[in-house]
Amino acid sequence: MRTKIHNSLLQWYKINGRHDLPWRNTDDAYQIYLSEIMLQQTQVKTVLARFYFPFLQKFPTFLHVAQSDLDDVLKMWEGLGYYNLTKYTLKSYI
Repeated sequence: MRTKIHNSLLQWYKINGRHDLPWRNTDDAYQIYLSEIMLQQTQVKTVLARFYFPFLQKFPTFLHVAQSDLDDVLKMWEGLGYYNLTKYTLKSYI
């Protein structure tokens, strides 16, 4: 059951939401997850311009990340923030 607040938020998003973002137009959990991590410390404009697409091109799936050399992954991640946390997290996949 929807509340007035819920309906108001949905209406606002329908009018003002950023519907054109690539991670909002996919059901691919990896692409959505990747955007969530990248956007924690970096603005949307910067993520789109410099990081999201190059990272996906080089590492299109978690498996590609897991099979890659840690230094190669970290090189693509430079400038996004959370560098040490990323290194720790990626070690569990690689």
